[in-house]
Amino acid sequence: QVQLVESGGGLVQAGGSLRLSCAASGRTLSSYTMGWFRQAPGKERQFVAGIRWSGGSTRYADSVQGRFTISRDNAKNTMYLQMNSLKPEDTAVYSCAADPSLSRVVADTPAVYRHWGQGTQVTVSS
Repeated sequence: QVQLVESGGGLVQAGGSLRLSCAASGRTLSSYTMGWFRQAPGKERQFVAGIRWSGGSTRYADSVQGRFTISRDNAKNTMYLQMNSLKPEDTAVYSCAADPSLSRVVADTPAVYRHWGQGTQVTVSS
């Protein structure tokens, strides 16, 4: 069983930056695909970015491409989301998730991900 804990959220002005962390415990993530999702009030959960732990291939939503960077630290069993040039529409609860299916593709569908963190609030003021 994998436990995921996010941190790094907060309040930032438009144009600013934040770095989210997702620390995993319970097992190593060498065979997992990891993802970041976000959910704004009244909206569906939305894929933000994902990374295959083995090999490091990544995938981004069009809305964050070029502004957000996903990465992982094998030694710390931790995933990161560096968010730059933040916009008010980036405001949401951000959650990390783990997909243990050994898929070669980074999925953008929440149902594929089995393990979830509790989420961290990101608020971008205009």
